[in-house]
Amino acid sequence: MMKKHIIYILIGLFLSFTHAQDETPGKKLHHDLELDIELENRYFLEAPAFYSQTRYYPSLALKPKYTIDLNGGGNSINIEGFVRVDRDDERTHFDFREFYFHKVKGNWELSIGLKKVFWGVTESNHLVDVINQTDAIESFDGEEKLGQPMVQFSIYTNLGTFDLFYLPYHRKRTLPGAKGRFRYPVIIKTDDVLYESSVKEWHQDVGLRYGNSFNSVDLGLSYFYGTGREPLVQFNAQGVAALYPIIHQVGLDLQITNNTFLWKLESIYRSSGLQKFLALTAGFEYTISNIKSSGIDIGLILEYLYDERGDLAFSALQNDLFFGSRIAFNDVQDTSILLGIITDLEKSSKIIGIEASRRMGNTMKLELEGRLFNNIADNEPFLSNFKKDSFIGLTLIKYF
Repeated sequence: MMKKHIIYILIGLFLSFTHAQDETPGKKLHHDLELDIELENRYFLEAPAFYSQTRYYPSLALKPKYTIDLNGGGNSINIEGFVRVDRDDERTHFDFREFYFHKVKGNWELSIGLKKVFWGVTESNHLVDVINQTDAIESFDGEEKLGQPMVQFSIYTNLGTFDLFYLPYHRKRTLPGAKGRFRYPVIIKTDDVLYESSVKEWHQDVGLRYGNSFNSVDLGLSYFYGTGREPLVQFNAQGVAALYPIIHQVGLDLQITNNTFLWKLESIYRSSGLQKFLALTAGFEYTISNIKSSGIDIGLILEYLYDERGDLAFSALQNDLFFGSRIAFNDVQDTSILLGIITDLEKSSKIIGIEASRRMGNTMKLELEGRLFNNIADNEPFLSNFKKDSFIGLTLIKYF
């Protein structure tokens, strides 16, 4: 019932404001409505590993976004919804990516509600990005996030920017169902995951971040205390056990600009009653601009990924190298391509990825995404579950 209610709210927002003007004469109120409709088609290159799966997954997604600015922009209400319909019942889902009140006054800002916050500088892995929960059924790489209930207070000073977060409720990571791809042999139901805290989702979490720029150096220092966004998963004879622990996490993100080089680092130290570990991602991006006066820029990316947990990590990035290239054509259609490969330095496992996009006129966009899992080692505890999930996806987006 709750899912239907949220969908009705999103549809109601769209119908109520479709014909609204961008400005209301005589009032200090400005509002704007946007709607993206996405038609996604994913085709998996190998026969599925499980009976209930298939190779072709079409889906439809709606992304309405509504903004109300009050008092000349000093106060605003920001709403961003998301609904997807897919073959996998679990991937058919909804979310408010954002639904918050925002106030700006002098050198401080206040946000209250559901919001997305991003921390990080590296390309292949975002270790420090701990505020929002991952929407794992939306993307394999963890880039998509769920809206997080929060109170965020930001203040800008001569010493840098200070962000304070109060996070009253934990959101569980979305997980695929029996029909979905990128699933484990044993289905892990999102609502069946356990909590270390006796109050479960209602543990009161806090986050802090300090950011500043010193000439060519961008520095971020962060701290998080509360329920971890990453569950600890163990498979045993009885099935599967998954638990969200209470964690302390200290993070560092650093970017140094040196001519055509961007040197990047993300590092965390996370501790809980169940495990303590250090992880980092470090590397550089070198850009070759305007090749042969064509307007094309090519960025070359190299990053090293390390996770002290080794095979206990809830990812495949324990001791790996990422090689990538970012190509920007700088044309009217804003064509861009990102190519990359992650190779394990201890095993034969490799992940090859491609992401590309191109505008089609003023109101449409075409996106290409692909992942190829190559020579995945049988003793790879995370990736071995997805060795038959190589796919190519094409998404057509219409903007209103």
